[in-house]
Amino acid sequence: LSSHLFHLPPNLPIPLDDGGAAHLPGAKLPDFSLPSTSGGCVPLTTLDRAVIFFYPRTGVPNQPTGPDWDAIPGARGCTPQSCAFRDLAAEFAALGVSILACSTQTTDFQREFARRNHIPFPILSDADLVLTRALRLPTFDYPIDAFGGGGPPTLIKRMAWYVERGTIRHVWYPVFPPNTNADEVLSWLRTGQKTGP
Repeated sequence: LSSHLFHLPPNLPIPLDDGGAAHLPGAKLPDFSLPSTSGGCVPLTTLDRAVIFFYPRTGVPNQPTGPDWDAIPGARGCTPQSCAFRDLAAEFAALGVSILACSTQTTDFQREFARRNHIPFPILSDADLVLTRALRLPTFDYPIDAFGGGGPPTLIKRMAWYVERGTIRHVWYPVFPPNTNADEVLSWLRTGQKTGP
């Protein structure tokens, strides 16, 4: 059933902080653009007062996610994470903060997901791994094309950034559970705890 994409099973393994994002706070976004589900490309250096959340991959209704996917700490939950940001999009907008998502899946695959789940914000594709390599993002490998994944086997680990003037000001990593990430980021923004360089 497709409903399995929207719900988190009990007893998922909790991801530990492996230090893979420790170098990101204070980093400037590289001077290139990523394809967007909204059409065209988004220049990363122009992002200001924006939240970007990263997820490994979204699943396909009525298709298996692949063996052992749920056993990978932090892998499961991309649809609940995305839908939680969708449901709070108006509250982020009220704070003057834009939302973007990013994965290494292709734009065509992301666009179908966005249409099916009524995602109102752009999803950026790093299918060529240009951002992943430039900022040495934490990743893991999984053969997603064998399960309708629509992209390379290199997947970005789940995290979120708050960006001001093209600079990463705050990082949430690891993220667990995925469906509470949007609430956590929104609460942080409301308290004005914008720490960092």
